[in-house]
Amino acid sequence: MSFLKRLFGLGSSEDEPTPSADAPAKEVEHKGFLIKATPFKEGGQFQTCGVISKEVGGVLKEHRFIRADRFAALDDAVDVSIRKGQQMIDEQGERLFGQ
Repeated sequence: MSFLKRLFGLGSSEDEPTPSADAPAKEVEHKGFLIKATPFKEGGQFQTCGVISKEVGGVLKEHRFIRADRFAALDDAVDVSIRKGQQMIDEQGERLFGQ
């Protein structure tokens, strides 16, 4: 039901705004990559989510990720989103973009 409310703009005014890829909660550069934390509200909690981007060969590449981790506080979800992005970069590097 909450999905339909959001879809038609019927969410309550008490709902906390959630970050989007266009306006992330926090951006961090890590090893030449840009990590944008974009957690979203799901089931009364904030779900870990983000975008990793880098210009490769003159083309901006992006990798979006969502994890199962959920937090009551937006700040906690943002911090974990940044850490997960850093971990993915450390483990996979540019392979995140299918290269």
